[in-house]
Parts: sequence; structure tokens; C-alpha cells
Amino acid sequence: MQNLEEYKGVFVFAQQLDNEVSGIAYELLGKAKDLAAPLGAQVTAVLIGSGVEDQCDKLAEYGADRVILVDDPELKEYRTEPYAHALSSVINEFKPEIVLVGATAIGRDLGPTVSARVATGLTADCTVLEIGDFPLVAIPGKEAEQKHNQLLMTRPAFGGNTIATIACPNNRPQMATVRPGVMQKIDPIKGAKAEVVKYNPGFTPNNRYVSIKEVVKAVNDVADIMDAKILVSGGRGVGSAENFKILEDLAAVLGGTVSCSRAVVDSGWKPKELQVGQTGKTVRPNVYFAIGISGAIQHVAGMEESDIIVAINKDEDAPIFDVADYGVVGDLNKIVPQLTEAIKAQIAAK
Repeated sequence: MQNLEEYKGVFVFAQQLDNEVSGIAYELLGKAKDLAAPLGAQVTAVLIGSGVEDQCDKLAEYGADRVILVDDPELKEYRTEPYAHALSSVINEFKPEIVLVGATAIGRDLGPTVSARVATGLTADCTVLEIGDFPLVAIPGKEAEQKHNQLLMTRPAFGGNTIATIACPNNRPQMATVRPGVMQKIDPIKGAKAEVVKYNPGFTPNNRYVSIKEVVKAVNDVADIMDAKILVSGGRGVGSAENFKILEDLAAVLGGTVSCSRAVVDSGWKPKELQVGQTGKTVRPNVYFAIGISGAIQHVAGMEESDIIVAINKDEDAPIFDVADYGVVGDLNKIVPQLTEAIKAQIAAK
């Protein structure tokens, strides 16, 4: 039986690739600071790799009070077994109350493996994390059984048609994975330092250690939509792959990037890397144009945090207008080229 009182602190798995900490680690540290405040807890980054000690100061600048460094030649490239052994050993030794992992290709493999090893639950693909009471509303007559300071993990469920808030009240740590782009990193605190704790549980290769024969890095010439300040996004209503040319023209005059909905990817009009939504990427541009996109909850989940949302759709009852700051009802084939020309004229006038 776990003594839950022994578990303290908010831990973040600081994913690194090629000895460079990934952006998701900084985003999770930002959220960890928010969660740690009401708990009066410390934020700890867990950095796992080989020859990665020089990354500790960066983690401190983005909010880590402490870095637990697991550095070993067996950890040079990501492999499930040694990394799971490293992180589960850290959890068993240091007893964190909360552990956050990025829902990247690595995190989606590592998180569930580790949660099983340390005998706790894991909520995947969370969109909101907060500290609160569980049950959310006390059951009449059982108010004394309501637990406080729990990690409340919110995620889309049933294909995105409902939102579930999940807690893990009886086991520690409370674990969640979070998609890149959902949480916001803090402005770096230049010169910040963290306590660095070196920890190595020992690594003995066994029959679960895979051997990496070769690492082949593909060159991707598709722009990363998560970095774009302006996104011109098209849906099924655009009509065809060829018709995306009018969206590309608009993006070009704005200095933006084209993105799309799942329906566009499923139709083979655009690559998966450009997909926004629950099964695509979560984006936060300054301006998001939703063109020919109906606004299903699965898509909205990936772009609702955009600063300004402009919707263009011929259906005045389309759900996208519920989240849009500006909406235009009409034929996108007429409106988008006119908008492009108007912006060109404004630029020329300057």
C-alpha cells in the first residue's frame, strides 16, 4: 500500500533528441510551475541521455528548480527498455506526486510503459491540467471523502464528442501526457540555475534491449505549422487539391503558412504534417484563417487558442463561427482571391 504523503513535487520528463532538449519539455515546465504553486511544490526536470549535462541550465531557465540527470552510454539513443528503467527508477527513488510526459512518438511509448512499472494510472493527450477537488462536486453526505489538491486531467473522449476530466486519487504519481503546442512555456529566466542531482540506477542489457543498427534521418521540406505566426487553413469545403492554390496565394501575401483539416489529409490533398486538430497538431498562431472548415470539435481542439480566428464558410450555421473572432459567410472561391488582392493593394500603397 502506497503512503501517498511521501510523494511530493511535479516532475517533467525532459525529452531530448541528439543532445538537444525538445520544445515540449519547456512547455511542460511552464505548466508544471502552474501546478506546483498551489501545492507549494518544487518543479523537477528529469533529463535522460548520454552526454547531456550541458542542457541542465536551459531547463533551469524555463522553470526547473532541480534537474535529475540520468546520464549513461546506454541512453544515447531512445530505446524503450533503458529509458523506461531510468524514468521508473527515478520515480521509485524520488517519489514525485505528479509526472508529465510529452505526447510525442517517444512519450507515447515511454509514458504507458513507465506508469505500468510504477503501478499507477496515466491519462493520455490531456488538453487541460489543474489542481482541484475530486469528485469535482462533493457527494451529499460524503463531503469528508472528497479529496483535495488532486491533479485533474481533462482530455477529449469518445472521438472528441465529449470532454472527460479524470483523476488518479488513490495512486502516485499522477501521470499525464500532453501534446506539443497545448501548454505555453514561460519567458526564459536568463542565468537561472537549478540544483543538479546525478542519478544512475545501473543499466544491464537484457533481451528487451533492442540494438540500433542504423539511424536514417529523413529530410522534411514541409514547414512546421506549430511555428507559424499566420496560418491559412483549408477544409473539405476548398473542394480539391488544386483549389488550395488560392489559399497558398493568400498565405504568400501574408507571410503565412498553409495548413488543413483531417478531411483534407484523408482525401490525399495535403500531407499529414499540415493537419491541425485532435489527431493532427495543436497550433497557437497570431492569426488563423479557417477556410471551408465546418468546425468539428476535433478540429477546434487543435486551434482554439489562436489569438485571432477568421472563418470563411458558405454555411452560416457552421460551428466554426462559434469560435471565430471574425466570420464571413459566402463562397470562398470569390472571397479569398478578393481578400488576397485587397492585402496586395494595401502593401503596395505603403
